[in-house]
Amino acid sequence: MSTPDATTAGMNAINREWRRFTFEQRFIRFAFYFIAVAALVMSLRHIEFIPEFLYDAPAQVQDFFARMWPMDTAYYGKSVHDALIETLNIATLGTLLSILLAVPVGMLAANNLVPFAPLNYFAKLILVSSRSVNSLVWALLFIAVFGPGALAGTLAIAFRSIGFVGKLFGEALEECQRGPIEALTAVGAPKASVFTKGYWPQVKPAFWSIALFRWDINVRESAVLGLVGAGGIGMAMDTAQNLFRWDQVAVVLLTIFVVVILAELIVTYIRKKVL
Repeated sequence: MSTPDATTAGMNAINREWRRFTFEQRFIRFAFYFIAVAALVMSLRHIEFIPEFLYDAPAQVQDFFARMWPMDTAYYGKSVHDALIETLNIATLGTLLSILLAVPVGMLAANNLVPFAPLNYFAKLILVSSRSVNSLVWALLFIAVFGPGALAGTLAIAFRSIGFVGKLFGEALEECQRGPIEALTAVGAPKASVFTKGYWPQVKPAFWSIALFRWDINVRESAVLGLVGAGGIGMAMDTAQNLFRWDQVAVVLLTIFVVVILAELIVTYIRKKVL
């Protein structure tokens, strides 16, 4: 015969209600959804959304593409080809310059390589500052200093990429296994040898992946820098747009699309075959 205490415990177990989330978790989820909906409503009220502009949007899009066809293929040889080569040069040189600048900063940001907090925070501040400014803004700043052209575009790509390359490279350094590094340190290896023999073999695949991935991104970003006068294929598109030559704009857009796809294929092939 069961005791009263056992009977009471059994009744409590039967009446207990299972809930997926605790009260605190449900409250946080409700607060998140409420804030998200409130932000959406406030955004719609302040962006001056005009529904009437959407009524004739299908006709406008159809007319837009009708003006692009047939494309002025002769425009490629006149203006697009040289601008495309300049775009690739901007992306490549900007990536190389960013690597030269980002690697030392990334090393300073890695607290296991440089165990000095003020330097770590200073390096991370540089990386955050680089990422927080858009490449178009960097281009406008360098155009004001050096004037319009490919130099401003190259520097804009480089300074925009420092934060990306340095952050990922620093994180790769912090994830290195301590075993080989401690072994080299124990036998009295100099710091340069500890880095080249202990850290570098572990981060080398990540480093090249980061460099290739950033070059792929820079090819896309450098294609639009010309819209603000920083050289490249964007200047050819801006010229065609200002002249309302939509058949020439179509040639530029198709060229950018093809180049971006080819860059993606090249990067993917190199990562599979080489890294």
